[in-house]
Amino acid sequence: MKFYYLHISLLFFFAIIGKSLAQTTMDADANFITARNLAFSGEKVAARKQLNALLKHYPEYSDASVLLAKLDSWDGNYDNARRQLNKITSNKRNHREAWMAAIRNEKYAQNNQIALGLTQKAISYLGTDEELETLREELITTLTTTPEIQETLKKENQELNRRNTIGVFTGVEAFDMVYDPIYRGELNYQHRSKIGTVIPQIQFSQRLDIIGAQYGLEYYPKINKSWHGYLGYFYSKATIFPNHTAGAEIYKELPKGFEASLGGRYIQFGAGGSAIIGTGSFGWYKGNSYFSARPYVAIKDDGGFGVSGTLLARRYFRDGDTYFGARLTYGFDSQLNQFIANDRLLSETILYLESQRVDLEYQFANKNNSNVYTVNAGVRRQELAFDSGNYFWGFNVGLRYQIRFK
Repeated sequence: MKFYYLHISLLFFFAIIGKSLAQTTMDADANFITARNLAFSGEKVAARKQLNALLKHYPEYSDASVLLAKLDSWDGNYDNARRQLNKITSNKRNHREAWMAAIRNEKYAQNNQIALGLTQKAISYLGTDEELETLREELITTLTTTPEIQETLKKENQELNRRNTIGVFTGVEAFDMVYDPIYRGELNYQHRSKIGTVIPQIQFSQRLDIIGAQYGLEYYPKINKSWHGYLGYFYSKATIFPNHTAGAEIYKELPKGFEASLGGRYIQFGAGGSAIIGTGSFGWYKGNSYFSARPYVAIKDDGGFGVSGTLLARRYFRDGDTYFGARLTYGFDSQLNQFIANDRLLSETILYLESQRVDLEYQFANKNNSNVYTVNAGVRRQELAFDSGNYFWGFNVGLRYQIRFK
């Protein structure tokens, strides 16, 4: 008899638990349906409030998390949506709706390469899916017909809604021996028009306990659709800069995304010496990437010469303002950093010292591209000016901020 009552009690207990769980599921589903209806009727604020309340009580309700990420995506908050959807697809590989939302989020953000990669990953987890296959084909078509970054940059340069830019740069380089840190700063103004871009600027530096400034004007003329140029002149009375620096270069666009240039620089140092530097470049736009090689040959007035070169690679993302880049330099530094030997500043010596350098940079902009930020960091190994054959290490970081306006 006792067993009978125990059996009845257990059945009653489990019935109550089952009813409670069913009611809980029904409540969660009902709240989700309400939130979804609000979202699709355009009441996003109310939908967010409903979803956040739902997730507070049922944090594992992934459909609610997906819908919340979709709302972020619809509002242009692509990074927030991406983070949330990545969490879901990492934990629930077969959540189809999360994959679809993640792919569409990257499409809205114009990250078509990333969207294609997500589509292929989703197919690998979900198997054959007609809608995913259609998305995949659309993305492949878009990527194969969208103009390469060269054409994108041309189009952006032609959009003169914001003709003016003010830029500020600050940076520091520290060394592992002998030399004190070098501090740099720059203030420039860019004015863009149909005939080209003019950039007056002031560069500041503190080196060897000396603070100095260099004043410059650069002009990038537009000649025609396939030709453009560069003209520049800088002047300084400070011993840590050359007295006069002038340069000119002509660029030619070539078929299949290639371009080439040829030019030179003239430098006159405060101590009376001078140098002519011949240079040029060969660049290649490939998809959303850009690669460039640039040699330098410096010929001093006494007949000596030095050789240098740089390799540059950039990967562009949603537009020409967003990219990651890497630059490798062998030979003298084009910034002409000044060092000393035997207590004397050797402005021109830097052209002939052995040096290797690696610099990385990342540039991005706000939503409407009115504010642009560039972060850079690098390391170099350079020969000591007063001890040939021995080297020191330098480490640099910098930040550039640009604001654009009409």
